[in-house]
Amino acid sequence: MKYFKKLAGERVYLSPIDPDDYEIYTKWLNDPEVTQFYTSPTPVFGLTSAKSFFEERAERGHNFAIVRTEDDALIGHADLHDIANISRSAWLGIFIGEAENRGVGYGTEALRLLLEYGFCALNLHSVALSVVADNEQGVACYRKLGFKQYGRRRESCFKNGRYYDTIYMDILEDEFNAKNEK
Repeated sequence: MKYFKKLAGERVYLSPIDPDDYEIYTKWLNDPEVTQFYTSPTPVFGLTSAKSFFEERAERGHNFAIVRTEDDALIGHADLHDIANISRSAWLGIFIGEAENRGVGYGTEALRLLLEYGFCALNLHSVALSVVADNEQGVACYRKLGFKQYGRRRESCFKNGRYYDTIYMDILEDEFNAKNEK
């Protein structure tokens, strides 16, 4: 078994990352369709650098493969990083690799699982993210989960010959719990 259901949803589950997946991650992280909404330039990943990068991530941190339940296919990555234990805060990151897996709810479900893990298992109080303002689909997803905008940095992201604003959003533990009561 390659993936393990650490956090299981209906259509996806989160598994500890497998560093042997570095080739597919290399493909995705060099694909402008995947990285177009990153708020900072992504490094150029070759196979060698990607392998060591994902080996390091597998050894530490809270990095998860997003796996489709129906066929155990790797479809993306989600993580909690920059965890501050005293303030009980963290940042999150996510991407879905292939276009056919975007816009169908997999990312939203994966984020809900990741937030539940952060608030329940890691005892976090606040989780933040940054998103490029033209990523309307991402902003809508984050709002649907309960994130609120707390700041905006004007023209701080340069891509494709233009400047875009960066939106900063966060969600507090009680906001997540109220939005996701069963």
